[in-house]
Amino acid sequence: MQMQGVGFFLRVPCSHSVLRMRAIPVSKLKCKALQPFTRPCSHMPNVAESPPSTLVQQFTKFCYQRDLPRAMIAMEAMQRRGLWADSVVYSELVKCCLARRAVQQGKLVHKHVFSNGYQPKTFLINVFINMYVKFALLEEAQELFDEMPERNVVSWTTMISAYSNARLNHKALESLVLMLREGVSPNSFTYSSVLRACDGLSNLKQLHCCIFTAGLESDVFVRSALIDVYSKLGELHNALGIFNEMVSGDLVVWNSIIGAFAQNSDGDEALNLFKRMKRAGFSAEEATLTSVLRACTVLALLELGRQVHVHAVKYGQDLILNNALLDMYCKCGSLEDANSVFTRMEKKDVISWSTMIAGLAQNGFSQEALRLFEQMKLSEVKPNYITLLGVLFACSHAGLLEDGWYYFQNMKQLFGIDPGREHYGCVIDLLGRAGKLDEAARLIQEMEGEPDAVTWRTLLGACRVHRNVDLAAYAAKQILKTDPDDAGTYILLSNIYANSQRWEDVTEVRKSMKARGVIKEPGCSWIEVNKQIHAFILGDDSHPQIDEINRQLSLLIDRLMAVGYIPDTNFVLQDLEGEQREVSLLSHSEKLAIVFGLMSLSKGKTVRIRKNLRICGDCHVFAKLVANIEERSIVIRDPIRYHHFQDGINSKHNISNDEMEKFLVQKDWIRRWFIDLEGMVNGEGRCAPRMPLGLIMCKSTAHSTYAHGGLCVP
Repeated sequence: MQMQGVGFFLRVPCSHSVLRMRAIPVSKLKCKALQPFTRPCSHMPNVAESPPSTLVQQFTKFCYQRDLPRAMIAMEAMQRRGLWADSVVYSELVKCCLARRAVQQGKLVHKHVFSNGYQPKTFLINVFINMYVKFALLEEAQELFDEMPERNVVSWTTMISAYSNARLNHKALESLVLMLREGVSPNSFTYSSVLRACDGLSNLKQLHCCIFTAGLESDVFVRSALIDVYSKLGELHNALGIFNEMVSGDLVVWNSIIGAFAQNSDGDEALNLFKRMKRAGFSAEEATLTSVLRACTVLALLELGRQVHVHAVKYGQDLILNNALLDMYCKCGSLEDANSVFTRMEKKDVISWSTMIAGLAQNGFSQEALRLFEQMKLSEVKPNYITLLGVLFACSHAGLLEDGWYYFQNMKQLFGIDPGREHYGCVIDLLGRAGKLDEAARLIQEMEGEPDAVTWRTLLGACRVHRNVDLAAYAAKQILKTDPDDAGTYILLSNIYANSQRWEDVTEVRKSMKARGVIKEPGCSWIEVNKQIHAFILGDDSHPQIDEINRQLSLLIDRLMAVGYIPDTNFVLQDLEGEQREVSLLSHSEKLAIVFGLMSLSKGKTVRIRKNLRICGDCHVFAKLVANIEERSIVIRDPIRYHHFQDGINSKHNISNDEMEKFLVQKDWIRRWFIDLEGMVNGEGRCAPRMPLGLIMCKSTAHSTYAHGGLCVP
C-alpha cells in the first residue's frame, strides 16, 4: 500500500508545543474541604491518636481492603500531621473511588497528595489523570496533564485515548504531534487509540506510515485498529490487505476483519472469512457470532442464522448477542422467533426495545408495535431516535394519521428527541397515503435540513398513487437534481405520463435517459435451498433447471387463470404491445424463484425469497394466488418491506380472501400501493448479482410491511 508523508504533523503550530511546567495549584481543585467520608463509628479505632508509622500502616491496610470510609478518615488524620503514603497505596485508593463512582472522594485524594508542596511521582499523576478521564471530567484531566513537570508515554496515551473516546479527533491527532515533538515515542496502545480519531483517509494513511516506521504494524491491537478504521472509511480492500499480511493468526484480528465486512453489508465475504477462521482452528466467541449474525441478516439467510443461534445459546444472556439475534430474526421475517428471543431476554436495553418495535412495524404488526412502545415507556428504558422512527413507521403503514402526527409534533417535548430526516420521511409517507399531498409537499419545504432524494421519492410514490401528475413531475425533477442517474425515477415518471396519455413527455423522459446513458438495473431474486443460494435475474436463462422452471411456471399460470388471474400489464413499460407486456410479466425474477421454491422445498417449508427491487403489483397478486391454491407460505423480502402470503386467510382481520379482494377492488388499493415495475430501481438498493448459484449481495436497508393471506396489510 502506497503511503503518504506525515503531512499533518507540519500543520500544527509550534506554539502549541510550549506547555506550562509548574506545580499543580491545589487551590484550583473544585472540591470541598478535606472531610471524612463518614463520621467515625464507635467500633472504629481512633486513628488520629495512632503513631505516625501505625497511622500510615492503617491507611495502607484500609486502601488494600477497599474500605473507602476508613481510608478517608485515616487520610484526613495523615493530612493534619503532614504524612504521606506510597504512590502505589494511593493508586489503590483511587481504584476504590472509581469502583464506587466516588467523584468527590477522588478529588479529596488528589488535593491531599498535592498539599503542602508535596510532589508525587509521574506514575501517581497518571493515575489521577486516568481517574478524571473515567469520571468524564476531561477538563480536570487536561489541566492536571498540562501542569505535569514530566510526561511519559502513559500520560500522553491516556489523554489521546480520552480525546478519541470523546470524539475530539483533532485534539487527539494534535496530541500525538506534540508527543513526538517532546521526544516521547508512541507505543502500540497510543496508536490503537489515535487510530480511532481518524475520520479521513489522508490522516489514516499518514498514521499507517508512522506505524510501519515504528515497526508496530504486526502488533495485534494495532492491526485490529487499522482494519476497523479502514473498513469504517469504506476501504475494505485495504483492510483485507492488512489482514492477509498477518503472519500468525489471532482471534482479535479475525473478529475485526469479519466484523468489517459484515458491517459494510458484504455478508458473502464475511461468511467466507468465518469459514477460513474455523479451518484455521479458532473457536467463535460472542463478537464473532455477532458479526456472523449480521452477515446472515444482510443475506436474509434464516436457516444459517438459526444454526448460529444454536452456538449462541452457550453464552446465555449476552445482551449484544441477543440483540443481534433479535435483529436477524426480524429482518429475515421470522417474527415468531424474534418474539421468542425478546421475551426470554432477562435484560433489555434501548436497542432491544427499538429492534422489536421496528421489527413489528416493518412486518405489518403496527398495533402490536405501538402497544410494545407503551410497555417500553413504562419500563426504565428511555426511547431514542430509532425507537421513534419505528413508532412513526408503524403509524404510517397502519394509516394512523392522528397518532403519527401527535408523536411527530411532540418528539422533542415528550422524549427530548429532535425530528430527523427519517422521521420527516415517515410523516410525509403517512400524509401521502392519506391523500394529503399538499400537506406532504409543505412539510418537505418546512424541513430544517435539505430534503434528500429519498424524501422526494416518498412524495413521488404518493403522487403516482393519487394520480397527481404535475406534483409528480416536480418531485421527479427534485430527485434528478440530486441523483441524475436514478433509473427508477425516469421510468416511473415515464409511466405516469403514459398513463395520462402525455406521449410527448414520455418521449422527452426517454431521450433524457438515453442521453445520460441511464440503464435499468435488472430485477434479481434469490432463494436458499439445501444451503445453496439460487439466483434468478431478469432475462438470464443460465440456471441449470431453467427449462423445467419455465414449464412449471406456464402450467401454474394456466391454473391461476382458471380461477380468475389476469396479468396486470400496468406494471411493465407502457409503450409495449399487449402480448409483449404479458410475456415480460412472466419473466419477472420473483415468479421464477417462487416456482423453483415450490419444486424444491417440501410441502411444509416456507418459500423465502429476497429481491433487489420492489415487488410489482402483478407479482404480488400472483404470489397471493399461488399461496392460496398451493396452500403454501411464501415470504418475499424486497428493499422496502416484507410480504407474507399464507393460506388465503388474513390473520389481521380474520376475513376471507374474497371479501378482502372485494374490499381492495373498491378502494383501488392494489394500484395505489404497488407502483413499481420489474427492473425499476427504488433508489435505496443496488444489487450486484453474480452467477445464479452464487450469493447475491444487495446494498440496501431492508424495511418491511407484513402481508398475510396473500394481501398486504397497511
